[in-house]
Amino acid sequence: QLQLVESGGGLVQPGGSLRLSCAASGFSLDYNVIGWFRQAPGKEREGVSCISNYDGSIYYADSVKGRFIISGDNAKNAVYLQMNSLKTDDTAVYYCAAGWVNWGCEAPSFGSWGQGTQVTVSS
Repeated sequence: QLQLVESGGGLVQPGGSLRLSCAASGFSLDYNVIGWFRQAPGKEREGVSCISNYDGSIYYADSVKGRFIISGDNAKNAVYLQMNSLKTDDTAVYYCAAGWVNWGCEAPSFGSWGQGTQVTVSS
């Protein structure tokens, strides 16, 4: 059973940076897509960035384009999200997730989730 563990969240001032990590472990079939999602209080969970395990295709939400970078390291079974120029609107719980869809970055399509890590952007 695939297990995902996020780390790297915390409190940061607007304009600052954080790097989130997602470590995968356990037995599992190869997954097609891994992604980062976030959910703020009272808001729906939204896809932030996703990457294909097969061909490296990458998706970014419009709200984070030019600021966030997703990357993977197969040797370490890890995926990262570098977040730069953070805004207060980025405040949310960030989740790593794996899906077996061919391609996509919609939360209902992902079947394995980490526990989440809190990111708070505030002065």
